Amino acid sequence: MRLKMKYWRQILVGAAVAASIFSFGGCNKNNDGNTSETDSLKRDLIIKNYLKSEYMDVYYYWSDYVPDNVNASSMSIYDYFDALLYSKDRWSWMMDRDNYITMATGTVSSSFGVSYGQMVKYYGDYDIRVKYVIEGGPMYNAGVRRGWVLDSLGGKEMMSAIRDGTYQTLMSTSPQTFTFTDLEGKNHALKVTAGNFSSKSYFKYCLFTSADFPGLTSPVGYFNYRSFMEQKLGEMGEAMAYFKKSGIKDLILDLRYNGGGDGEASQKLADYLAPASANGDVYAVRSHNALLTKEGWNSESKIARNDTSLNLDHLYIITTSGTASASEVILNGLKPLMNVTQVGDTTYGKPNGMYVFFYPGTSEERKEIDSGNYSNLEYCFLPICFYTDNKLGEGHYENGIVPDNYRPDDLCHDFGVDEDNIKACLTHIVTGSFPALPSIKKSASAASGGISRNRAIFDDSKLQPEFGMYILRPDEEQVEALDKSLGK
Repeated sequence: MRLKMKYWRQILVGAAVAASIFSFGGCNKNNDGNTSETDSLKRDLIIKNYLKSEYMDVYYYWSDYVPDNVNASSMSIYDYFDALLYSKDRWSWMMDRDNYITMATGTVSSSFGVSYGQMVKYYGDYDIRVKYVIEGGPMYNAGVRRGWVLDSLGGKEMMSAIRDGTYQTLMSTSPQTFTFTDLEGKNHALKVTAGNFSSKSYFKYCLFTSADFPGLTSPVGYFNYRSFMEQKLGEMGEAMAYFKKSGIKDLILDLRYNGGGDGEASQKLADYLAPASANGDVYAVRSHNALLTKEGWNSESKIARNDTSLNLDHLYIITTSGTASASEVILNGLKPLMNVTQVGDTTYGKPNGMYVFFYPGTSEERKEIDSGNYSNLEYCFLPICFYTDNKLGEGHYENGIVPDNYRPDDLCHDFGVDEDNIKACLTHIVTGSFPALPSIKKSASAASGGISRNRAIFDDSKLQPEFGMYILRPDEEQVEALDKSLGK
């Protein structure tokens, strides 16, 4: 039996709300207290059948293409979920409890809190560099910063570890010894242990003045927003209040590593950024499958400014292939409403969004989830359920959104006035033109033909499908009406 809307609730910190919640009784136990294999298989099949009939057949954007002939008993729940997807769907995905908790609460488990990258695409540089470090994580606390070059792991030189395929094992080993070269050319040998920590929704926010960048006539805001987290809106509000008090007219919104998140957080950011002339105007238009369209689910989101909303003359948005989903909605949605300039690289290409479906277990276990105890949560399903256009009907950017001024991601500098993308925005503010692209200086390993014989091991263009989220809450009355229409 399908559960009604009294069980619909917000459960994600900045990411999701369940589109449906269901439960079944606990598995029977053998005398020795272990769940029998037969009962486990039955329970697994029940979950799969419910996933298809009550969710994929109803809410999935390509519901007409969901196959009916998949042998659910012959595969894992992950493989079964993938088997239900439309062939052109590269965005839908699912996750287990631990990944859900990380997404929901911002609490990172057993992690060094660092991300690596390579400047191969433009610079031809195969060095392994720190792309970002999460504040409060083990690497941040050890002093590691963006732009540092990772030279060795566990005493093994990185290029050697990549060639023999041991780098992944070495990177996931904790504690581990790392050797870095910092931005000043100094070497650091650090022994770091992975840990648990809470992450912020942003990397950095600050003001750039003429003391930082000659020629600026007024302060310029810089907001490097990492993830759209609904229950961390206070952090966004804190940054916006700071910019409002400073009276900025230009803002650099850095979304280069923002893979999206909660739709309410995306809407809130749009409300902060859109000008007074756009108040009440359409920001996003969502379309669903034929069934939900017939039931009146297609909808519009409109700008609702508040006391802290900014009064900007120009918004610069920095993007890369790591800019996805809710971040792309911000870019696409604000372009018709204000003066927006996109700087950087083409975005990921995820013009759609999802509702989140999860399996918590029994009704008592659901109450535990309501109180913040996720111990009984097993799976989360995130199928695509709608597409998003802006007020002009522009959307469906499956191949990404192309920037107004292309620039490669500069991993040789921390986030500041010397970083190429930020410098380009500031230069445009001062002169009205963008500077020339940076010169290409290949790393020693690439120049000598070392790792250049190998593939790039960090490639943002392959961040799929477990990447990118734009999640909204379905309207409760619409769900009730849909249940009634379907005889449920």
